[in-house]
Parts: sequence; C-alpha cells; structure tokens
Amino acid sequence: MRSAVRMGGLALAVLALGVRVASATVFLARDEALALAFPGAERLEDRVFILTDEQKAAIEKLARAPLETKLWTLHVGWRSGEVQGYAIIDSHVVRTLPETFMVVFDPAGTVQRVEVLAFHEPPEYLPPVRWVEQFKGRVLDDDLKLHAGIQGITGATISATAMTAGVRRALALYKVLVRQAPLPGK
Repeated sequence: MRSAVRMGGLALAVLALGVRVASATVFLARDEALALAFPGAERLEDRVFILTDEQKAAIEKLARAPLETKLWTLHVGWRSGEVQGYAIIDSHVVRTLPETFMVVFDPAGTVQRVEVLAFHEPPEYLPPVRWVEQFKGRVLDDDLKLHAGIQGITGATISATAMTAGVRRALALYKVLVRQAPLPGK
C-alpha cells in the first residue's frame, strides 16, 4: 500500500512539474508506405545489401553524413516490366529518440517524395509536411543541404538537419548501389 501511495505521489509530482512523457507516433507501416511509394506497382522487390567498407566510405563521403549500419534494403517498384522507382527507409536518432522516414526516387535518382513513417520525439519537433515537400525534385548535389536549397525550420533545427542528412544518405546509397558510382581509389 505504501509503495502504491508513493508511486501515485510521484506521478502527481511529474504532472505538476509539467514534465513531458515522450509520445511515439507511428504514421505508416512499411507495407502502407511502400504502397504509397509505388502506386499501381505489379511487383515489389527488396534488394538487401551488406556494404563493404569501401562502399560505406563512398556513401558517407557522398552523403556527408555517417552510416550507422552496413545493412540496407533498397525497395524497387515494378510496373509493366519497368522499374517504377526506388525507396529507402531510414531510421536514425534525431535528438534522443528515433525517427523513421522513407525516401522515394525515380529511376534517374530524383526524389519523388519523402514520407515520415514514425516519429518518437515530441510532436513540436516533427518537420511540417510543407517543409518536407522541399525535397521533391531534388538530386544529390551541393544544393541539397540546409540554408542552401533546403530552408531550415525555426525551433526544429536538429530535426531538419537529421532529415536532410537522411535524404542525402538515401540518394548516396542509390548512387553507389544502383548507379554504381566509382568507388574511391578506382
């Protein structure tokens, strides 16, 4: 009984101090996201890659962002025997909690959409849809960075930086794994 009273008192103290309890929001499951990525696709293919050290270094150099893993899945949508496009799902820590989003690009490597799948940080740090739409039509170039071709978000700089790095990672993965960009030293 005494511990229940203490726990209740602790809960009230947390509420009285206005301490936030983290709220995780999952917007789309993987299958739902891929259905949005490739409308009308006749076939979806998952290509799993375990990067070599050389590939990882090349991708990090192109992305100007670190890779936390060497294991990546490239989702490929097919229609009428042709590649409709590619998607990469990226999960990373924003501040202290994870974010997962999908980058969809056409066969030429141009971003078609970026879709937030899950966001575990407080909702006020979630980049607005209008801001995320800045990535549409982008390719991996020097303009794909904050305060160049991508505008920042007041009060959510860390979120903006994390998502921009994630889009760059996805496009760098595409360039090295699909377009087979020359690796350093070759």
